[in-house]
Formats: sequence, C-alpha cells, structure tokens
Amino acid sequence: MRNAVPTLVAMLALAGGTFLLRLSGPALRARVSFPQRVEKLLEVSTVVLLAALTATAALTEGHGLAGAARPLGVLVGGLLAWRKAPFLVVVLAAAGATAALRLAGVS
Repeated sequence: MRNAVPTLVAMLALAGGTFLLRLSGPALRARVSFPQRVEKLLEVSTVVLLAALTATAALTEGHGLAGAARPLGVLVGGLLAWRKAPFLVVVLAAAGATAALRLAGVS
C-alpha cells in the first residue's frame, strides 16, 4: 500500500490538470480571438491529425506493417461512415470484414 501513494498522487494531479485544461477552453474562447485564416488552418489541422492517427492505427502493428486485413477492414468502415451509416454498423462491419479476411487467410 505504501508504494501506491505516489501513484495515487500522480493520478490525482493528472486528473486535476486535465480538468483545468478542459475548463480553460470554454473560459478562454470568449476572450481570445484568432484571425479567420488561423481558424481555418486549425480546422484543417484537426482533419490532418485525425487522418494521420487513423493511418497509423490501420497500417502498423508494433514496429512493422499490419498486413492487408486490417487496412481493408478500416476501408470498409470508412466507406460506411462516409455513406453516413450508423456508428454501430460501421464498427461491426469493419471488425467483421477484418475477421473474415483473416479467416480466409489474408494476414
């Protein structure tokens, strides 16, 4: 139990810091304004960041490539999301496509 105290303190500090950071967004939004060009760049950078995270998660596993099944499953999910399918359908179809491909022997 003695070794758990520093971990608990660290968790509480991180939770408090996260709460304060999230609270600062709405509080500062009314006081800080950005030029229109900067706001547009921030919107575009959000899309680029999400695309990069998706590509990394879809294409890599550990220190190497993930194989073909996972990217194809993500592609199925992406197409369904683009067609505005319900979230549960998107997730289940992507997982099902990946599982079916792996069952068929595609790595």
